[in-house]
Amino acid sequence: MSRFMTLAIAALPIAAGAALLAPPVVAQASSPLAQVSAHLKAVNSLVASFSQTDRRGQTLTGTFSMKKPGRLRFQYQQGVPMLIVADGRKLNMIDYETRRVDSWPIGNSPLGVLLNPDQNLSKVATVVQNDAQVLMVRARDPRHKEYGTINLAFAKIPSSPAGLMLRGWTVVDAQNNRTTVRLSNPRINVAVPDSAFTFQKPAPKGRGKG
Repeated sequence: MSRFMTLAIAALPIAAGAALLAPPVVAQASSPLAQVSAHLKAVNSLVASFSQTDRRGQTLTGTFSMKKPGRLRFQYQQGVPMLIVADGRKLNMIDYETRRVDSWPIGNSPLGVLLNPDQNLSKVATVVQNDAQVLMVRARDPRHKEYGTINLAFAKIPSSPAGLMLRGWTVVDAQNNRTTVRLSNPRINVAVPDSAFTFQKPAPKGRGKG
């Protein structure tokens, strides 16, 4: 496995800044977790730039796209021979350097809490910070601790869906590896073509990158 794939497998996080493109305004929910749930349900698509930093301080950048249900794409910066795509059913990690594709159900990733609009947060999440500016929740599937823990941080912005804007997250995997991703220049609920969630398989050895 290449060093690029190792960096990505540690975790798959997402975040968003303050800039929005005509987001829907949703009434603030009665409890912090209900407010987070209302925000996640209101965000059906998201496109943004991202930066991903691992526990060693190495950072990769690129473009992130998400579309419910269950679709996402991490398009890494030029020169990084790696792609991460979820097509609604499977999460695929494609390493064009080693010509390897690893796949598993999207629900087996901490990203499931973001992509599943029917997720009952009260069963998997707890509030770890709630002040005038920030709401932070920690989510973990109690039945599958091997999936890791995700900490989601939201800024309190009245004009954003449900009064929140996802600012970032940190994922800690079963081996205690920590990865943080932040997004900038987010665009919420914009049209994202289904073709964004497909990928070209690595070419067989001897034929170069496909």
